[in-house]
Amino acid sequence: MSDKLLKVNVVSQEGSVYEARAKMVSLRGTEGEMGIAFGHTQLLSTLPPGVVRIERENNEKDTLYISGGILEVQPHQVIILSDVMERAKDLNEAAAEKARQQAEEALKKARDSDKVEVEEARQMLAEAEARLKALKILKGVNAYYNDSDK
Repeated sequence: MSDKLLKVNVVSQEGSVYEARAKMVSLRGTEGEMGIAFGHTQLLSTLPPGVVRIERENNEKDTLYISGGILEVQPHQVIILSDVMERAKDLNEAAAEKARQQAEEALKKARDSDKVEVEEARQMLAEAEARLKALKILKGVNAYYNDSDK
């Protein structure tokens, strides 16, 4: 079985921030949900802010928050390039909720402003909501597939 594992690497500006050998990687690309296992077809995709779920070789699961980025898939490897990556267990729910509220306020104010401010506010809101989803998954709430906010 060990020869049928993906090498998973998440890279940020600081370098490699997460490495594992995994059976499966689940995440959302700009075109929709993806499940990636050993032998997957080569793929490049942009990633919105969201959650990455990794089932490691020992059946343990890691839940990560990413601020968006780029995904590269090779048959034996997954590389995620993202400015920010945090483990769900390290996220602060109160801070994430406060960031969501601030982003919603910024979006309301930006609607009367220029397009750049609107897009920045939308990005802030997407990042805050992705952090909250990562926390819900960690707590056992299946928010990963809940698209009611999209």
